Amino acid sequence: TPPRQLMDLLEKQAASLKVHHPNAGMWVAPQGFGREWLDEFIAILNEESPPWLEGVVCGPWIHMPIDEFRRQIPQRYPIRNYPDITHSACCQYPVPEWDVAYAITEGREAINPRPVDQSIIFDRSQQETIGFLTYCEGCHDDVNKCIWSALGWDPDRKLIDILREYSRYFIGERYTDNFAQGLLALERNWKGALALNTGVYVTLQQFKEMEAAASPRDLKNWRFQQALYRAYYDAYIRSRLLYECGLEEQAMDQLRQARTKGSPVALAEAERLLDLSVNQPISSAWRTRIFQLAEALFQSVHMQLSTRLYQGQEEVRGANLDGIDFPLNNRPWLKEKFTEIRGLAEEPERLAAIDRLVRWTDPGPGGFYDDLSDSSKHPHLRRGAPYKEDPAFVRSAQRHFPYRKSSQPLRIAWRCFTGSLNDEAFEMHYEDLDPTACYKVKIVYSELNPDVKVRLEANDGMEIHPFISRPVPPRPLEFTISGEATQAGRLTLRWWRAPGLGGSGTGCEVAEVWLMKS
Repeated sequence: TPPRQLMDLLEKQAASLKVHHPNAGMWVAPQGFGREWLDEFIAILNEESPPWLEGVVCGPWIHMPIDEFRRQIPQRYPIRNYPDITHSACCQYPVPEWDVAYAITEGREAINPRPVDQSIIFDRSQQETIGFLTYCEGCHDDVNKCIWSALGWDPDRKLIDILREYSRYFIGERYTDNFAQGLLALERNWKGALALNTGVYVTLQQFKEMEAAASPRDLKNWRFQQALYRAYYDAYIRSRLLYECGLEEQAMDQLRQARTKGSPVALAEAERLLDLSVNQPISSAWRTRIFQLAEALFQSVHMQLSTRLYQGQEEVRGANLDGIDFPLNNRPWLKEKFTEIRGLAEEPERLAAIDRLVRWTDPGPGGFYDDLSDSSKHPHLRRGAPYKEDPAFVRSAQRHFPYRKSSQPLRIAWRCFTGSLNDEAFEMHYEDLDPTACYKVKIVYSELNPDVKVRLEANDGMEIHPFISRPVPPRPLEFTISGEATQAGRLTLRWWRAPGLGGSGTGCEVAEVWLMKS
């Protein structure tokens, strides 16, 4: 709502509020305001000092650090914090370096104990406030609520002591340390590339030992059930990820032999291998246990982990049992490409199309490729401030995921993006380029917030393309880079979204980038 109309409405509501609740106060959060609206809102506070306004709230979709927000809001108005503790993606404080395999299965409202992250967020965001009310949407963030409550009472409290008290009180005295350490382990499960995180299986083994020793009463405890559900779910997803990525690599090996075997044979064998993920699934015992725990959680606390079984609202709203079997490799996308290739009339055309699939990530000699959906390190990505300084990623590169999974057969790399928020630039930098060469850049943009246009420039203002609309569904776009931009052997690519829009702040994200010699 535009600030002038919003404030006029709230003034009337504040008067009505006082009639019925004389001691209550009216607070307002300028969430989603663009630069123009925020400036107008702050001007109203400065010039009119509305006496009916008790204070201002800093919450999601306010795209600046809370200390900067405090400097802009007149001192007469206290700031209350409204931190999002409940979502893992598409939110104010997303899980840093979250693997795309988790995002497309467990989703944005998963059981999400994040004690270390929450303590960092608390330290970073509480200094300028008079307190907080955590933004919660269910029981899945129970640990995070307790972390905030304990730190709100005593900010100097040791994190492990809070978790031990939580475990002792809610689970049982004999779980004091083991369950506390298990919660920390569940958080570590979500750190970085899942394929490289061998600790996920260790976490499950530790919880299975607690499960085996648990009494019937313990096994009916919903907090205990939640931790077990997450431990089994994490391990099952990692097992599937390794299996399905291995099948894809075998399928690609068959495609590399297409010139020897012929395209029909290579395509058929590649498709057979990809379909093993469905025809010969693995880790079925873990999957069964996850469904048992979902039923147990419905019985114990009416947790609705499925839309079909438990009438959950929708998958993205916490019903992540529905996403447990979502493909973790490029099988749907590859099979669609196989169908297109089979429709080509001549064998040379089919072989050329197969070669393009096999060499999808190849930037050519002297070129560079970055998969920005991958949670591993990227040498060309400028990340910005470290997580402890910017857990909301308002001044640093952030991993973004679509709010809802597309049913289209997209590449896995197009289901996660890296970019910036609001009016911040997103940057990549290259060194040791050939100063005598000309380069092209090929980009796959996100489809988040598709009405927002994006611009790309080289170095300090040299335009590569003006503000353009991004294609939906995603597809590669190619642009020429002036030789002047790389003649020093260096190149900075800088993306901007159309300025001053506010909203969710998204629209400037990239999935894949190729820098290629022309």
